[in-house]
Amino acid sequence: MKSLLGAIAFGMVLVASQALAEPPNIVFVVSDDQRADTIQSLGNPRIQTPTLDALVRRGTSFTRAVATYPICHVSRAEMLTGCPAREAYPKYPNPPINSKLQTLPRAFAEAGYVVCYTGKWHTDGTPQRHGYTTTSGLYSSGGGKGQRLTHQTDHAGRLVTGYTGWKFKTASGTAEPDKGIGLTSATDRHIADGAIRFLERQERGKPFLLHINFTSPHDPRIWPEGERHYRAADMKLPDNFAPKHPFDHGNIDGRDEKLLPRPLQQADVQAELACYYAMITEMDRQLGRVIQTLADTGHMSNTIIIFTSDQGLALGSHGLLGKQNLYEHTVTVPLIIAGPGMPENQRSSAQCRLYDLFPTLCELAALPIPSTVQGKSLLPLLKDNIKELHPLIIAHFTDTQTMVRENRFKLIHYWKQNRSQLFDLHTDPQELSDLSESPAHRDLFTRLWASLPKH
Repeated sequence: MKSLLGAIAFGMVLVASQALAEPPNIVFVVSDDQRADTIQSLGNPRIQTPTLDALVRRGTSFTRAVATYPICHVSRAEMLTGCPAREAYPKYPNPPINSKLQTLPRAFAEAGYVVCYTGKWHTDGTPQRHGYTTTSGLYSSGGGKGQRLTHQTDHAGRLVTGYTGWKFKTASGTAEPDKGIGLTSATDRHIADGAIRFLERQERGKPFLLHINFTSPHDPRIWPEGERHYRAADMKLPDNFAPKHPFDHGNIDGRDEKLLPRPLQQADVQAELACYYAMITEMDRQLGRVIQTLADTGHMSNTIIIFTSDQGLALGSHGLLGKQNLYEHTVTVPLIIAGPGMPENQRSSAQCRLYDLFPTLCELAALPIPSTVQGKSLLPLLKDNIKELHPLIIAHFTDTQTMVRENRFKLIHYWKQNRSQLFDLHTDPQELSDLSESPAHRDLFTRLWASLPKH
């Protein structure tokens, strides 16, 4: 691991001092359901994330990045189109993606990039249909329905309910059942292998965009091979842990909320957290292999790396387990940008959105931003010493919840329950004190309510 971190550090120091003489390569990495508070160097001493820690030191971390629609396929559609969910999906919130919208891979492919998709594919059609020129290590649904899962149960012996029928596939679409049916303890290793195969084939000087989508730490949570660094008894419960949520937030009976017995027990959540952390550490290890390959193949000096997740997760916070909510533990995601010319070891508390990444990547590659893109490039935050890009952030989940967040205060409205929550994120970052009925905050509530998109 020391040699790997040395390669990362050396490569990043080298490129930080160089001006790009040719179009940069892009490695765009997305994990799945990863809370923003699961990176050691960003404040969590209980988790081991050496690869991400190295990226943090050699790049800029956005500590208030938001998934504006916290469910896997919708969040990914927002990133692919640079648009919010209602524009990305004509049949909102269901696929297919709006065919009138330019996609991130197609924009890069039309500019001469080789554009490769690796890992979890969770939108309509195939990657090639949306502009990717190739795949390597593709993992998607279809072709395995009704077949026995490689892992029938999760780390706690519970029957698996997710990823049934998912398989790895070749670029031509041929299934690779030898790599498992459903999620396995080696899924992220196979995804990293696909990324590595792609990198080893690429010529120097031919720009590429490699989009890597790991499955960790999404459930079913299965112990990675050889990973036993975490014990349930050592896990710290979230500060806003609760046995149950005080009301139906709009998904109280959803699949995610049924993964553990109700009301939530501390020991069950600790055991889930231990495996969750182990999966993140394994994903971090596999990302390290990819970055080592960048160094070994000579691509590091001209490659920008972006790391984020499609959304966070509750995992006991507020009495919830899933991601179908608009609390900070779910909408806030890790986001790191590192590479040539990027500020090193910096933190930005500016609000931003996942669908801002499309225009950001275009500007980093000196490509025009397509007219259909509604996101805003983060480059001014990286290069121009601008402190704020979005005074307000709007987020949704189905027709049940809407959020508006400004720098300090945040309003969530639950449409079917006709109730609201108002939080002061400066004094109450765990969102435990609801101010929506406070007379002292009536004017603030009214102002935020006016900014809330109405049904």
